[in-house]
Amino acid sequence: MTTDSGRRAYIGSFTTAGGLGITTAAVDRETGALTPLHSTDAVTNPSYLAPSPDGRHLYAVSETADGAAAAFALTPEGPALLAPAVSVRGAAPTHLTLTAGHLVTANYSSGSVSTFPIRADGTLGDLAAVLTHRGGGPRTDRQEAPHAHAVLPDPGGRWLLSVDLGTDSVRVCALDATGGTLTVHAEVPLRPGSGPRHLAFHPRGDRAYVVNELDPTVTVCRWDAARGTLTPVGETRLLPDTESVAETFPSELVVSGDGRFIWTANRGHDSISVLALDPAGDTATLVTTVPCGGHWPRDLALHPTGRYLYAANERSGDVTWFTLDPHTGIPARAGSVPAPAASCVVFA
Repeated sequence: MTTDSGRRAYIGSFTTAGGLGITTAAVDRETGALTPLHSTDAVTNPSYLAPSPDGRHLYAVSETADGAAAAFALTPEGPALLAPAVSVRGAAPTHLTLTAGHLVTANYSSGSVSTFPIRADGTLGDLAAVLTHRGGGPRTDRQEAPHAHAVLPDPGGRWLLSVDLGTDSVRVCALDATGGTLTVHAEVPLRPGSGPRHLAFHPRGDRAYVVNELDPTVTVCRWDAARGTLTPVGETRLLPDTESVAETFPSELVVSGDGRFIWTANRGHDSISVLALDPAGDTATLVTTVPCGGHWPRDLALHPTGRYLYAANERSGDVTWFTLDPHTGIPARAGSVPAPAASCVVFA
């Protein structure tokens, strides 16, 4: 991103549930406040977004049964669709990332990962490859098949990690930057029935944290980039021991830029958990939970300045922002804006 990043927020939403598509909002860098400017529904259900590193383009999934991905130019008037959305040859893409000149999507319902080359003008080339996951898990209601939920490059850009809720595992893949094919280097099993959903790296790059949807926990892992190995070393519960986790489904986690804190969004419990990390990054300790400011927080995003945290509350239809205490990591609610069927927030 440019040095001026963070002055615009882009909010994805489910158009089939009343969402506006992609909403552009101005960000007040002194308060974190959002002011919606305009929106586009050029793509159905743009539930997850990713800006290009140079801030010139924005990419979106179309989370539908016949899933697609789309490229937008970021203009002063808002995102402008560069070309018709292209099929990912997978169902219900929930996440995407940019790495090694390619766009990669995680396709939840089909349990697959798709890759596209990104052209010099920002448009997407022809589908390069589809990698289909195999397996399942002990929760027959949710793990009857693979469910790829997130894809993320490691900090060095050599590996791509694919998080699968259905198989209780993370696949470490090598991406061929020329042909766009993915090769599984290793499949790392996590605790059966945990339902891993998303992953984030420590700013040092040698630890990774997986938020689990089916049993509200964060799994702490060591990451060896030279070998491409991910090693689970511990787990932390996201709610106090006195509280039930039966109807709590975590959705996202973010790590502070100084590596001291993790925040998770917890749907059902409608809260944000604050975890403190030890200096090594091997131990995450629950500090507290605070209300998310709405209902069903599907996404959590940290502003590039590290001062503000944003929760996209899907069912209450709003985005709430918080100021972060730099000493305790505890968020304090600062405001909210309406955002029907909100599903994610990104900055550029």
